[in-house]
Amino acid sequence: MSVYLVMLGAPGAGKGTQAKKLCETLGIPHISSGDLFRYNIKNETELGKLASSYINKGELVPDDVTIAMVRDALSDPDAEVGAVLDGFPRTATQAKALEEMLRGMGRELTLVPYIQVPEDELIARLTGRWMCPECARIYHSKFNPPKQAGVCDVDGTDLYQRDDDKLETVKNRIEVYLEQTAPLISYFKERGLLVEINGDQPIEQVHQDLLAAIPAGTVR
Repeated sequence: MSVYLVMLGAPGAGKGTQAKKLCETLGIPHISSGDLFRYNIKNETELGKLASSYINKGELVPDDVTIAMVRDALSDPDAEVGAVLDGFPRTATQAKALEEMLRGMGRELTLVPYIQVPEDELIARLTGRWMCPECARIYHSKFNPPKQAGVCDVDGTDLYQRDDDKLETVKNRIEVYLEQTAPLISYFKERGLLVEINGDQPIEQVHQDLLAAIPAGTVR
């Protein structure tokens, strides 16, 4: 049997971490939309060139280009036993295309885990990151603080915070994600595929909850 999962979760929910852990445990590939774009653009594939032509003009890459990249990834022999999709689909239109794509391959979507974390915890996770401009070491005020606040342990350089990690930017990222994902959540819930996972737990407990949610018989 095969297992195909679509991971949902706001920035900071740990979606990427859990996707990788599931892939290691289940022995299936991790299909990340961001990785697919980087790979195709770097290797100048036909799809990469097409995507670049939009990106270079500051335009959104059309759904059909993104869908074609995912189709290529799912057509790989490694994906015959399943895959964890991360960052795709982003819209109900893409979700429908994914289901049709899998059906055309004689496969079907198994489950859509939605990792939920309270907004205040998401903000704490995302705004706590600080970096050293000299050695690029990453700290977190809550999970991995420096010995002296605001100073790198290695070279004593003052730490800085990226714009992406500042409070207003983080709040906006979460708000945009929730707005854009709401139709997707409804889409998968109507099909009985969505399962809500408590992401406000230790990483290993979230992983075990995800494994327990996968229907028996779908994992080899």
